Amino acid sequence: MRKIILSAAAGFVLLAAGNAFAAGGAAVPPAKDWTFQGIFGKFDRDQLKRGYQVYKDICAGCHSLRLVAYRNLMDIGFTEDEVKDIASEYQLPAPPNDDGDTIVDGERLMRAAKPSDHFVSPFANEKAARVANAGAYPPDLSLMVKARKKGPDYIYALLTGYKEEAPEGFALNEGMYYNEYFPGHQIAMAPPLMDESVEYEDGTPATLDQHAKDIVTFLAWTASPELEARKSMGIKVLLFLVVLTAMFYALKRRIWSDVH
Repeated sequence: MRKIILSAAAGFVLLAAGNAFAAGGAAVPPAKDWTFQGIFGKFDRDQLKRGYQVYKDICAGCHSLRLVAYRNLMDIGFTEDEVKDIASEYQLPAPPNDDGDTIVDGERLMRAAKPSDHFVSPFANEKAARVANAGAYPPDLSLMVKARKKGPDYIYALLTGYKEEAPEGFALNEGMYYNEYFPGHQIAMAPPLMDESVEYEDGTPATLDQHAKDIVTFLAWTASPELEARKSMGIKVLLFLVVLTAMFYALKRRIWSDVH
């Protein structure tokens, strides 16, 4: 799988998000146990597929994943035919036709997305996204887990930290929602998840807690698709170094045995 590269623009956005969180006085997210954490951590394939379902059904209407290609979904358990079907649901601008035209009868020529294409964004550009969201700009989620330290815990807390009413004396602006873990406690995004938001294809109970855990795991994968390979290589290198050290120690004892 082609390694996802962090662009300079994305880096600036994530750095700004991290600084805003630090300055916003939000509550500290509680630590959660994640299967992908630790030296032996791995992604749960079933959870990744459920997380993709949450993204597709709930998040994709506003948030993009522009650094991920559809074919990357084969790495989490989807077959090639399934990926082709998923990609074909989306449209992209088509190349010029035989006459060199890109617009015919006043309409832009379009084509179905292919597995090699990156996820199609829900909006044509930032301006269109802001117009559709009352001025707010839904960020790209490709690297959101890397936005700050303990990103998985923060995103989980954010998704489950909405309150129906703001605390007494808190001035909540019109059109905003109170969230205990968001910097400043005011967020433009309405609560995206609740119980039964998504009906899982594998029959897993569709609770808010499950939805949040699944989408966080999926976003952890989009941010670090090479995580398992990197950890596997690290373990192999450590084992090699241990064996090599033991061999050198035995060799040293053999060479200096006559001296002692």
